[in-house]
Amino acid sequence: MSTETLLLVEKCSHAFSFYNLQTGQRETSVALPEYPHEFVVDSQQRYAYVGHYGVEHSGINGPGGHRVFQIDLQQRRLVREIDLGHYNRLHGMQIDAHDRLYVLSEEQSALLVLPNPQTDTAPSRAVSSGGFKSHLFALSRDGETAYCMNLLSHTVAKVRPWDPLHSPVLCSPGLKPEGYALSDDEKTLFVTNRISQTLAAIDTQTMQVRLTVPSRLDPTRLYLHRDGQRLLVTNYGERSLSVVDPITLKERAHVPTGGRAIALSYHPTQALAYVSLDDDRVGIFSLDTCVFVGYLATQREPDVSKVVML
Repeated sequence: MSTETLLLVEKCSHAFSFYNLQTGQRETSVALPEYPHEFVVDSQQRYAYVGHYGVEHSGINGPGGHRVFQIDLQQRRLVREIDLGHYNRLHGMQIDAHDRLYVLSEEQSALLVLPNPQTDTAPSRAVSSGGFKSHLFALSRDGETAYCMNLLSHTVAKVRPWDPLHSPVLCSPGLKPEGYALSDDEKTLFVTNRISQTLAAIDTQTMQVRLTVPSRLDPTRLYLHRDGQRLLVTNYGERSLSVVDPITLKERAHVPTGGRAIALSYHPTQALAYVSLDDDRVGIFSLDTCVFVGYLATQREPDVSKVVML
């Protein structure tokens, strides 16, 4: 019988863990090398692919990691490591509707593609991220277009992973763009600008900024709900969440989080969000009432998560 399970990277415990959402208990952890980070899951929920960032956060110098960890979700074990060579500080990870894997090398400013990640031993193509210190990226469902968040060059770059002759198209929505969310019709890219302390909406066709509004202190990530009616913004600097209107980018609700909110994921059917906090908890946030209705105790520094049935 399948059980609702929260998959969770615990960055400072160097683990990929499985939490039973019925009991709230951690059932299994897969040990990984130091500081794993972003991960994605394939469409069959057979494998998770975890990027090895290899340092605690983007402000720390060092080469970081250069491997992708392939985890069998049914057997709950590390199957293999895919060595990406000199492409290091692997952070942004996405998977498209065809189960092709995309990996962003922050250090090399390159977006890599593994068309068959279950068996590939190396990327088959790479394109420039269009900037420097490329941390995260949004991906169209078909995998044809990516939008890279370049922290050090303060740009967002539109790139075409499958078109070797395409030149990146840039815009600068603010200083240190990091968080992103792509609208369901893929016509709008929402971005957080951490140093500018703004939220921006970018027209993906023209790569022009349509709207910019002030945010709360140090907005790191933002997540568009599947209903298209609300964005959740993690305000790292003031330990809070903002519920934001995606049309106006104005705040509808503001909720203190206690610990700093690092990342979140939505429940696939219920109006819940699972918010990773730096005080070693995952908060269960009700989108209907805008309150935390429970918490999961975790290992050190819970980060990216996803709810699956296993």
